[in-house]
Amino acid sequence: MMNTDKERVKSTPFSDFFRNAKSAEKRQFFDKVAREAIKEQQEMIALARKHTLSEK
Repeated sequence: MMNTDKERVKSTPFSDFFRNAKSAEKRQFFDKVAREAIKEQQEMIALARKHTLSEK
């Protein structure tokens, strides 16, 4: 038999934000995260290209 009792875990500010924030606030958050991730990826690609070119 399966135990269906769920153990409650403590809420965090992060989970509270996603539970209570308006849709527009969540979109703004995700847009910011995506922009920062893209910037980091572009920097890493540029660094890899620079490293590759210096080996030639």
